[in-house]
Amino acid sequence: MLKSEIGYRRLQNQRIAGDKCEKPDDVVRYLGAIQAQDYHQMLWAIGCRMQHGVAADIERSIEDRNIVLTWPMRGTIHAVPPESVRGMLQLLTPRILASDKRRLQELELTPEIIEQSKEILIHALKGNKRISRPVLMELFEEAGIRTTGQRGYHLLWHSAQIGLICMGPREGKQQTFVLLDEWVPPGDDISREEVLSQLTKRYYISHGPASVHDFAWWTGLTLRDARKGLELAGNQLESAKIDDRELWYHSSLSAGNKEITPGVYLLPGFDEYVLGYKDRSDVLRAEYAKYIIPGGNGVFMPTIVIDGQVAGIWKRKIKAKGLDIVLELFSTYDDRENDLMAAASKYVEFMELPLLTVDIQVKIH
Repeated sequence: MLKSEIGYRRLQNQRIAGDKCEKPDDVVRYLGAIQAQDYHQMLWAIGCRMQHGVAADIERSIEDRNIVLTWPMRGTIHAVPPESVRGMLQLLTPRILASDKRRLQELELTPEIIEQSKEILIHALKGNKRISRPVLMELFEEAGIRTTGQRGYHLLWHSAQIGLICMGPREGKQQTFVLLDEWVPPGDDISREEVLSQLTKRYYISHGPASVHDFAWWTGLTLRDARKGLELAGNQLESAKIDDRELWYHSSLSAGNKEITPGVYLLPGFDEYVLGYKDRSDVLRAEYAKYIIPGGNGVFMPTIVIDGQVAGIWKRKIKAKGLDIVLELFSTYDDRENDLMAAASKYVEFMELPLLTVDIQVKIH
């Protein structure tokens, strides 16, 4: 495998190029987890990996409990398969909670306050109720728990980390919360090693070629656990040496079985194609990184990917009669204008809105 092939392989293995998934939950199950801290970007992250589909299909899948939104990895929101949510929480959140003690002290959230907030949530949500975040904040305040300065949000986050609650469907623009055990009834218990083995295989099937450091970063696991996952996956994984790195991929996705084809894609912000790796240099040139993650503040812009490489950013403007799309390229791609237009058309079809204009700008930085 050549270094220049890595971006192409990841596009295909992530189902952005080539074979697509039929249903929204097929996408989430195939990737193992999809970043979802920006709700609307998450919808397109799933949609761009489907053969056909619109945003409403994905929201319906959340409503039908075929996709669960919670905080299982790195303390951030992800879309995960319902059958995997408890195993992922049990495997990944103890390390996150252990590192949260200082933040709890800063917010003056004592064990007593946490227990009180849990009781409030159970009482309010029991019976398959769905309650929005603002209403839950009001309930905390009425019970004498201050919610300002991120205190209320952190209490919800903590309760999700321990598997008490998860997110439910949206009501208008507000996210609701539900009791996890009511939303997704518990299944059979599986061992920590089995969860680690499954997650390892799922990552390298969908994200490979990738290093053990990439996997550790994606999950939030220690390198020791990430290497243990490789051992548990056994001979189902293969590796290739690229420069001084060892990159792994599932044996069913052997490099020789994939035809390299050019393509243009508009990917959402926070997409797994960029965010799913610790080392992003294979698809993102160092001089462009500051435009994808402006300020280095953890906010990832929507990206234009051309032939496996991040080639720019894009924005949408929703108007009364449809969508305007602005494409900002880092270099000239005069011969790809039709491909860029086609990629924009796919997005507006997903949104079920008319495409008004596409403004292609070249910003050579």
